[in-house]
Amino acid sequence: MYPHTDHQTNQPILDVQRLSVRYNGHVALEDISFHLHEGERVAVVGPNGAGKSTLFKVVSGVMAPTSGEVNIFGSKPSGHVCIAYIPQRSQVDWNFPLSVADVVMMGRSAKLGPFNWPRKRDWEFVRHALDTVELSNLTGRQIGQLSGGQQQRMFIARALAQEAELMLMDEPLSGLDTPSQEGILSLLDRLKKENVTVMVATHDLDQAASHFERIMLLIQRIVAFEEPE
Repeated sequence: MYPHTDHQTNQPILDVQRLSVRYNGHVALEDISFHLHEGERVAVVGPNGAGKSTLFKVVSGVMAPTSGEVNIFGSKPSGHVCIAYIPQRSQVDWNFPLSVADVVMMGRSAKLGPFNWPRKRDWEFVRHALDTVELSNLTGRQIGQLSGGQQQRMFIARALAQEAELMLMDEPLSGLDTPSQEGILSLLDRLKKENVTVMVATHDLDQAASHFERIMLLIQRIVAFEEPE
């Protein structure tokens, strides 16, 4: 099994200090500082190019910052298996020959370690996650045959199978019809009851104000980070 970083439970689930990211002479993020507590739901709002995706990639450990630091329960993102990063759907190859169950099982990979086959307990996590997002009847379906809303539910199921405590969702409602958006938002309500901390990048300020406890206005810097009111 892969090693994982222990949590310092007296520390915030996410603590970002003086974070800056630059690449190719471009400033993506500048002097970002904030922290989150367990179970919070935060909407990150800003125009295209504001740095929302970059922030999520740095927090999840996919990208290294130019300066500053990110801590998850008191230590660096690398080594933590409790962070789930859900990218924009446009970044996924939907023609890849994977089933829904295959993708959700990927959430167990850090728990399995290299060269280990899924055990009964792993499949139980997968089944529970699929039940939670109401996709248990589509386990064998190829991922490209799903609707946009079903694709997002599948990624949430993968995060649940991973036992994620911090979920970063990049534009999860983009391109979805209203019923699908409401279904995803309802799922986020259920995640709060399980104390999962969620950050969602969105362009929709009204939706952010209606469904999230705090809103971060981001344009390279944090313009504001407050309750919707």
